[in-house]
Amino acid sequence: MKTIYPLENTIQEYAWGSTSALSNLTGKPNKENKPQAELWMGAHPKAPSKALCDGQWFSLMELIEKYPEEMLGNKTATLFGRQLPFLFKVLAAGKPLSIQAHPSPQQAREGFERENRLNIPMDAYNRNYKDESHKPECICALSPFWALNGFRPIAGILNYFKALCPHLLTQERRILKTKPDPQGLREFFKALLTLSPGQIKDVIEMAVKHAKELRDRDPVYEWILKLYEEYHLDVGVLSPAVLNLVCLKPGQAMYLPAGRLHAYLEGLGIELMANSDNVLRGGCTPKHMDVPELLKVVDFGSNDVGILTPTHGTSGSESEGFYFTPAAEFVLSVITVSQNISHDSALERSLEILFCTRGRAKIDQFIDNHTLLISKGESVVIPAAAIPYRIEGNAVFYKASVPLKSD
Repeated sequence: MKTIYPLENTIQEYAWGSTSALSNLTGKPNKENKPQAELWMGAHPKAPSKALCDGQWFSLMELIEKYPEEMLGNKTATLFGRQLPFLFKVLAAGKPLSIQAHPSPQQAREGFERENRLNIPMDAYNRNYKDESHKPECICALSPFWALNGFRPIAGILNYFKALCPHLLTQERRILKTKPDPQGLREFFKALLTLSPGQIKDVIEMAVKHAKELRDRDPVYEWILKLYEEYHLDVGVLSPAVLNLVCLKPGQAMYLPAGRLHAYLEGLGIELMANSDNVLRGGCTPKHMDVPELLKVVDFGSNDVGILTPTHGTSGSESEGFYFTPAAEFVLSVITVSQNISHDSALERSLEILFCTRGRAKIDQFIDNHTLLISKGESVVIPAAAIPYRIEGNAVFYKASVPLKSD
């Protein structure tokens, strides 16, 4: 477990995926022209990566189970029960994803135990909690990346709904106007989610009519129309008027903590998250929506999106920039090497996964003359016990690892 291993990863085919973005990035043709949504790198039981060790492919999950300290490092293996605590993805959104939020650690534990007591099958339509973990996540744009992230200021919500539905939702808007605080926002949002089918139809049809008239003034109106094309009379069509609409530039990122209502709309990005499947949905989906449970989980404060850009760590390495977040399970960084700049690894590390998004480079280990060439679209896993390494060439890598905290 002292060398660096190439990875083979699974591509997940979901209806919202792009037919071209992942194939263009990896160089692997999409022969059947199916929507390819996510490339998974990690040790998730649904699709663990495979590592090439001594000429044979082994499941990364099995390698971690067999060699937990060597693969993860003693600190990480102890802290996370000998399991890789993150899942690393390339996400290619050709169509908007569902609006969703993730629970806190306590909510996840309580929800998982409750649904187990009720004997709800793990694959049941109405199962909310698949495990006991929370699911903070970070998304970093590789292309212009559109998303919804947290509630916009209440004054902005009122202005958009006045423009979209001037003669409807008067009672609901009055609630928000008289109580412009998290409690009023909760009541307003609950009212939207519990409108009758006839009310939803009237509201969305009026909103779409006015959005067509206003589409050139503000991308919020354009996105309402795009969501209507995909989801028709789903109340989530109104979400750009309720949530912050964001377009990340390549290299920009944002962190999504527990309770943050969000949706990815369009674009190619690097996603890094805690290794969990717990999702509460709030619109733009044919899947189960548990409104009472969603209302327990969602943070109804007006949220600052908090755009992240890479910053250099205390080591001062000019080749690596970090996207700092509060997550204990992961840290995302970007490594850029060029003719004049190489990258030397830290001496103490957790398990690292590197994915190359541009160019070509070689990774040299300092002792045993082990050299690995890696190009755009390829990835490697570097065990914690691996000999230190240097990257040289002209390339960009995104790196997923576990933050090491001093005792």
